[in-house]
Amino acid sequence: MPFITNKTKDKAVDIFYEDYGSGQPVILIHGWPLSRKSWEQQVWKIVEAGYRCISYDRRGFGISSSPWDGYDYSALTSDLNEIIKQLDLKEAVLVGFSMGGGEVVRYFTDYGSDRIAKAVLISSVIPIVKKTDDNPDGVPQKDLDGIIESLESDRLGFLKEFSKGFYNYDKNKDRVSQAVLDYDFIVASHASPRATIETAKAWMETDFRPELKNVDKPTLIVHGDADGTVPIETSAKQAAKGIKDNKFEIIKGAPHGLNITHTEELNTILIDFLKS
Repeated sequence: MPFITNKTKDKAVDIFYEDYGSGQPVILIHGWPLSRKSWEQQVWKIVEAGYRCISYDRRGFGISSSPWDGYDYSALTSDLNEIIKQLDLKEAVLVGFSMGGGEVVRYFTDYGSDRIAKAVLISSVIPIVKKTDDNPDGVPQKDLDGIIESLESDRLGFLKEFSKGFYNYDKNKDRVSQAVLDYDFIVASHASPRATIETAKAWMETDFRPELKNVDKPTLIVHGDADGTVPIETSAKQAAKGIKDNKFEIIKGAPHGLNITHTEELNTILIDFLKS
């Protein structure tokens, strides 16, 4: 099976990836708390459109290594950088979903854009999740604390319910099946408990607003206006103001997990952007 090893002075992290197709490389970075498997409805479309599609499991998730620490965004992005370097990717398109948007932006900050052609942020947490005095539309600290407490006391119970809000399930039962919820639970429950908690802290606490200026390639921003997990006001709308060269697409009625509930709409927008 294909792994990239990210060697540092104190640890070696093995990152599992899948690599299909040929042509310009498109790298898919999954959201929390899932794995590369969440991209099922996008991978085949990207390959059929004539691109090389690479998806990988973030450290601590899927079948990648699960170190005890090293879950801040720079550490996570170092894994992405190793994939790009070791596969010698050029003119790559970085596609980040939800938490994965953080690795996209941090890559520009830590490694520049010489190997990057475009960027895509889908239902992304970028630039800031937490409610602060200068981010009044963010998630209150008590709610974020409640997530961590739930993960520490009953991770599986929390994950079992999480997907319902992820897809606005009560309103989208015609778009997402119970089987999808079950599948997400299986994927999420097999992730490292430590990684699940530590990466949650990373997306809760990291403020990317000062880094938006570093994204100097054409960027697609896609968000649902019914996203209750990552509210559009504190994420996509701010990202669209802070990233100079962007195309902002709002999918009406779409929840956080629009890659499943609004697959056709998202795939059309994504492929059109890749071809533009």
